[in-house]
Amino acid sequence: MARAGEVLRFGGTLSRGQVPALWRQALPQLDGVRRFDLAAVAGVDSAGVALLAELASRAGADLAIEGSPRGLAELRSAYRLTPALGFA
Repeated sequence: MARAGEVLRFGGTLSRGQVPALWRQALPQLDGVRRFDLAAVAGVDSAGVALLAELASRAGADLAIEGSPRGLAELRSAYRLTPALGFA
């Protein structure tokens, strides 16, 4: 994960095993983030989507999500999340 201006970039796989470390890394970088870049993410599981949804809710309503890693669309639909990962 890396911060570049208003963008928080994620990479690799966002899965249960990575979520605790990503949470600790993301929280101090979240202030002022307006976009999550998921282009370098290979895939997400339900824990990864939960992480992204919680971070998105803390970042604010105007957050944009870029990229669609494997599993994201299906899990977003299953959990009835908006394209910005908010609860519908």
